[in-house]
Amino acid sequence: MRPLARYASDPPETRGRLHDEPGAGETRGPRDAFQRDRDRIIHSVPFRRLRHKTQVFVAPDGDHFRVRLTHSLEVAQIGRTLARALALNEDLTEALCLAHDIGHPPFGHSGEDALQAAMADAGGFDHNAHTLRLLTRLETPYPRHAGLNLSWETLEGLAKHNGPVPQPSWALAEANGEFPLDLGTWPSLEAQIAAVSDDIAYDNHDVDDGLRAGLFTLDDLLDVPLIARCWEAVRGRFADVDADRLLPELVRHQIGLMVNDVLVETGRRVAASGVETADDVRHHPGALAGFSDEMSGDERTLKAFLYQRMYKAPEVEAVRVAAQRVVAGLAAAYRADPRLLPPLWQPTNPSPVSTARAIGDFIAGMTDRYAVRLYRELIGPVELPEGF
Repeated sequence: MRPLARYASDPPETRGRLHDEPGAGETRGPRDAFQRDRDRIIHSVPFRRLRHKTQVFVAPDGDHFRVRLTHSLEVAQIGRTLARALALNEDLTEALCLAHDIGHPPFGHSGEDALQAAMADAGGFDHNAHTLRLLTRLETPYPRHAGLNLSWETLEGLAKHNGPVPQPSWALAEANGEFPLDLGTWPSLEAQIAAVSDDIAYDNHDVDDGLRAGLFTLDDLLDVPLIARCWEAVRGRFADVDADRLLPELVRHQIGLMVNDVLVETGRRVAASGVETADDVRHHPGALAGFSDEMSGDERTLKAFLYQRMYKAPEVEAVRVAAQRVVAGLAAAYRADPRLLPPLWQPTNPSPVSTARAIGDFIAGMTDRYAVRLYRELIGPVELPEGF
């Protein structure tokens, strides 16, 4: 095994777990703290539910579109590649990549917007904060404590993989109050790598899914400078191959270009920073992992294209409206009569805020199809437009 960089997260130096686990290492195999975290995430019920949660397309009728689960696996693959090349901890990086979307409600960002509105008088809803709430409180597979009891480094990385959090939402503040996560500092390099891996994955895989769905064509994409350069390089290597056969190669080429850019730029920033330890990384005044300025500009242009031609496409917007009606309708029904909640989800000390949060917790855990089924049972018919 390649030695870790001096500023990488090292399992023997973990800040530990909230709850002691005497004897666990003797009975559950030779794994370090971060390997255990990764395995706990993979074996959790919320991780399994990701296979029926929206990435972009709601309840896609095509078997080849991404869902939250496949997206998370693709992020983890990119994250491990980057971590290995930078001599960072691959297992911590993988755990963060696999869990980063585990707090998403049904119907992706559409469902999140509806749930945020429904819970506005109870502090609102944020999927990143809900990830912490889910992993520290709601998922309870162990006999003596709530949550998965993940290591401090994993929880820290999930809480602030996009940077310091000066004003945490109620759910994140609650988790931080129980197990302080130093929300005012940057996270580990592993967490920063997980965040940029997420960007690389969804930028490129949304290009793939958008082409497959017919939301735009290759000619449309060639208006994006980064795509145009990558396509020119691919065509130069495979001039005798039909263009349709080269679309997967275009996506692969662009992922490789972005990965190599991150490796060079992150190495440059780390060398210039002089960081010596993982805590030095946390107290550095800015992110150390990321794209170069040139690639950042290219990536913003690509995101703008995808926003207009994919995320805001009329076909996707039509489903978004229907999906939000489902989430808003369920929230309203449960608020009107909390007794409709399953017994395990009813708050033990009811108040308007605790009841609203219990309803939010229940809805956020639903898969797309379960939310639709409950809506039909409690409220009435709902039809999602065909195709997405």
